[in-house]
Amino acid sequence: MGSDAPPGLRGNVSVLAGEQLPGKIDSTTPIDPNDFRYNSPRFSPQARAANYPVVELLNQVAQRKKASAPQIALAWLLAQKPWVVPIPGTTQRERLTENLGAVTIDLTPDDLRQIDAAASKIDVQGARLPEAVLRYSNR
Repeated sequence: MGSDAPPGLRGNVSVLAGEQLPGKIDSTTPIDPNDFRYNSPRFSPQARAANYPVVELLNQVAQRKKASAPQIALAWLLAQKPWVVPIPGTTQRERLTENLGAVTIDLTPDDLRQIDAAASKIDVQGARLPEAVLRYSNR
């Protein structure tokens, strides 16, 4: 995300990926050494614990909106700028259907202000990808 995004989410929306946002993993969930997340700083137990407030924030909004936390994350992205296009990755049809449901969620200006205000207080921990990958991708 660009500089318009709150510090807690700026460039860090990938914290929502990897089964953390839907609540399938938390800081105590072991990650298999063959799983790509094993070497990702964003998915270290410490980073997952530190980043959990993002999950809680989006789950709170999701409950109010009768949606899922991943849908709220995608709806938030869609509400940022008309040229922002989220590209969620999934291999599961049910997740694709869930993700597509984000376009039907109406986040009001007040919802967006609340999300941005809460997210600005969250310091997302852990690099998005391992250093070698970031170096290779020039990011």
